[in-house]
Amino acid sequence: MKGISYSRYGGPEVLAYGEVRDPTVGVDSVLVKVRAAAVNPVDWHCREGHLDRVLDPVFPVVPGWDVSGVVVQLGVSVTEFAVGDEVIGYVREDFLSRGTFAEYVAAPVRTLARKPRNLSFEEAAGLPLTGLTAYQVLVKALQVKRGETVLVHAAAGGVGSIAVQLARHFGARVIGTASPANHDFVRSLGGEPVAYGEGLAERVRGLAPEGVDAAFDTIGGETLTVSANLLAPEGRLVSIVDGEVVAYGGRYYWVRPDAEDLQRLSELAEQGVVSVHVSQTFPLERAAEAQRLSQEGRTRGKIVVTVDWETETEEPQTEEPQTEETEKG
Repeated sequence: MKGISYSRYGGPEVLAYGEVRDPTVGVDSVLVKVRAAAVNPVDWHCREGHLDRVLDPVFPVVPGWDVSGVVVQLGVSVTEFAVGDEVIGYVREDFLSRGTFAEYVAAPVRTLARKPRNLSFEEAAGLPLTGLTAYQVLVKALQVKRGETVLVHAAAGGVGSIAVQLARHFGARVIGTASPANHDFVRSLGGEPVAYGEGLAERVRGLAPEGVDAAFDTIGGETLTVSANLLAPEGRLVSIVDGEVVAYGGRYYWVRPDAEDLQRLSELAEQGVVSVHVSQTFPLERAAEAQRLSQEGRTRGKIVVTVDWETETEEPQTEEPQTEETEKG
């Protein structure tokens, strides 16, 4: 099958389009015919080797963890889905090798949910990682409550834009940092925008003189320090990018695949609570350009890679699992 892969760490230039290994469908997995795969900052962090302390690479690596597509084959123990189901997934394993930037991906059912019927495949591909991150941080880590004030950084970005919508749905007031060009977008999501940069603390204090009840850091560094100083008494702080958050009494959070959480997000999308803004799409063979644009860090919403199925190709051949073999770990 066709896919994107890299055989060494490096910049976007190490990404190659061509033939990659056909996936093997495990007993509790399904084979998904990929329609779209979202680009996330973690993709280029992995590609440059920044996460090699927690994720071993098995080269060549096919990047990508987000996917939307159609189930075309079931593992022998799968009852949750049927062939033809449209699904979304945060298909992360504990090592780097078998990603979603390809024509097919073998996805464990624990990573999947049904695709929101009202979203396009491109929009749906942008929901899993960003949506799960926002949902799990707000619900499980920050435990946001109705009537609280929440500070969300990079509120026009992938995670931030979903966090603003969810926090508003939970009944919170949301202050969101964004560049002035994105302030109207943040307002459309239900947030109160403030500009980045010098004077940020004063601008937030002007809206929340007593401080914020919860801060959601997606930037790190100086922004993390400012966030800690803006907390109200008993305020909570979570970062998804900077482990130094623990020095401020906060929590570092890494999103987990969770089929139940993802299904809840799909339902919220169908109810119109959550929408996904796709800023730009690229065909699979131009995935390097998509990652380069993501790395520049100025994107509103999501960048998505699409797989063109106008010319149908044969499904990859997969071996039947051997009953005496078991999965380790």
